[in-house]
Amino acid sequence: MKIGLFIPCYVDALYPEVGVSTYRLLKSLGLDVEYPERQTCCGQPMGNAGFERMTVPLVKKFDELFAGYDYVVAPSASCAAYVRFFHPHLMKEQSCEAAGKTTDLVEFLHDVIKVKSLPAKFPHKVSVHNSCHGVRELGLSSPSERNVPQFNKIIDLLKLVEGIEVVEPERPDECCGFGGMFAVEEQAVSARMGLEKVRRHMATGAEFITGPDSSCLMHMQGVAQKQGLNIQFIHVAQILAAGL
Repeated sequence: MKIGLFIPCYVDALYPEVGVSTYRLLKSLGLDVEYPERQTCCGQPMGNAGFERMTVPLVKKFDELFAGYDYVVAPSASCAAYVRFFHPHLMKEQSCEAAGKTTDLVEFLHDVIKVKSLPAKFPHKVSVHNSCHGVRELGLSSPSERNVPQFNKIIDLLKLVEGIEVVEPERPDECCGFGGMFAVEEQAVSARMGLEKVRRHMATGAEFITGPDSSCLMHMQGVAQKQGLNIQFIHVAQILAAGL
């Protein structure tokens, strides 16, 4: 199995340690992992802002770089969802091979290679943030608005980590308020949603908030720092790779 590692913009520019942890984790599982150095943005920011036509060159480049891999793995639920569900729409006049092979890291570990054990250790209490794209597009956890059996693939993986205590906040799949351009265009609403979300996480007594999207974590971290709230943030990839 040959894996193409896709590192989204937020991770590349602001949280490179998340990309490093993802690479180390995949390699520790005996996988053949490559990082194509010519990769760029998947186009999600422009697409979500209404400039879909501007994303087409990026979509074509993504497909050119990643079509030859068995799977494309990204430490980002939102970017993986954009590639899978929107790239084929944007490439409707051409085939889009890479989109159907693209998965979020959690989805890949849980559903594709079905990881049952990890050597990681993280002796802390952690509250799980279920990002919107992860819940409602990738199915990383069950949405509260549907009458379906409850599940959470993020928690399933975190429970493989030695010493960890995993909790969830009240209203666990409610948006943190980031939403890309929403945080810019509706700043006051976005900030209030973020503050309410952070407070619910903190009410669990957790030391850390974790999740599959650096963008959501970044938004909540900014809100927490501005309010002087004592809570730490860490991507799920960093916990799963802790100690490697």
